Amino acid sequence: MYPKDSHSHPHPHRRTTRSATAALLAAAAALVAGCGSGGPSTGAAPPKAGCPNALASAAAAVARAENAENADTAWHGPTTGPAAVPGKSVVYVAQTMTNPGVAGVAKGVEEAAKAIGWQVRVIDGDGTPAGIQAALSQAITLRPSGIVIGGFDPQLTSQQMARAEAAHIPVIGWHAVGSPGPSERPKLFTNVTTKVEDVARISADWIIARSAGDAGVVLFTDDSIPFAKNKAELIRKELATCSGVRLLSYENIPIPDAASRTPQAVSSLLSRFQDDWTYSAAINDLYFADAAPALRAAGKPGSGPPFNIGAGDGDPSAFQRINSKQFQAATVPEPLNQQGWQIIDEFNRAFADRPASGYVAPVHIATADNSDGATSWDPSGYREEYRRIWAG
Repeated sequence: MYPKDSHSHPHPHRRTTRSATAALLAAAAALVAGCGSGGPSTGAAPPKAGCPNALASAAAAVARAENAENADTAWHGPTTGPAAVPGKSVVYVAQTMTNPGVAGVAKGVEEAAKAIGWQVRVIDGDGTPAGIQAALSQAITLRPSGIVIGGFDPQLTSQQMARAEAAHIPVIGWHAVGSPGPSERPKLFTNVTTKVEDVARISADWIIARSAGDAGVVLFTDDSIPFAKNKAELIRKELATCSGVRLLSYENIPIPDAASRTPQAVSSLLSRFQDDWTYSAAINDLYFADAAPALRAAGKPGSGPPFNIGAGDGDPSAFQRINSKQFQAATVPEPLNQQGWQIIDEFNRAFADRPASGYVAPVHIATADNSDGATSWDPSGYREEYRRIWAG
């Protein structure tokens, strides 16, 4: 499912759809010109949207985020750091490997560990508190050089985290806490993630811009994960900046239950809202994999409505749905493989008694128009740069 270190699409989003970007920018400019404090300019038709300023702002932000030439032409991450510390081992504790984002980062960790010459092991927490606690306990018992918290809240495992700290095992999170960078409580050398505020805002802005400020939205989330709950609340807050965008339903479905609960929820939502449901956002793309059968059974077109955007993580199946126009129109992808390499580089800094790099990947929107058929957002340059750093 996850392609190896492939160079068949070294710049998967380089060929931006200029017409789409230009259209969004033109719409933004027209709205700004026509809907400032003085209202519409002479001869200009007033916009239908009830939120001209929010719409103009959203359209401009979306145009920037969809512009791959800004996102993918160069490596903006670290270019200096310590040479590879030899002979290390890392255990990646996964919230659940059925979460494609968690699994995608695990693949990147494995690939980067091989490149730096370390051992790596993945332990699956199976998506339950007991399973995650057992997985982290097992990881500590193995006495690795470092442990990755892959997509779960460390507060679920406070006893195990205390054991890791007492054993002087550095811990790095991926989507473990709400913000990127180091954390004192819980004790993380660093947390690797895009900025949740940026991801949430641009997901909502895409709905505002694409709908021209007129949408009925369903929001799918997992409130059992603080990171996800925070993301959903931020999406809701940004949607509320446009009076013409109505939140029809807030669907709290735990990720481990998504496959069993989402189809029934979607059928119920279609029955309740019918054609008023025009857009969806989800804190993870996988909800749309599970929604697709119910939407298809109801006779909904794969190309929408509802038009669906995933606010993470941009896994290969999400790109496949987007590129084939099957019940998902966009995603705000994490560069999952690159983040796996970043995690290994951050461990190398920890082992060399250096501070964390501070790098945070930029926000990006992937659509069928700008993905160039790729199945991931894989920015160029990071493999070469990290190898060069580690070579010393």
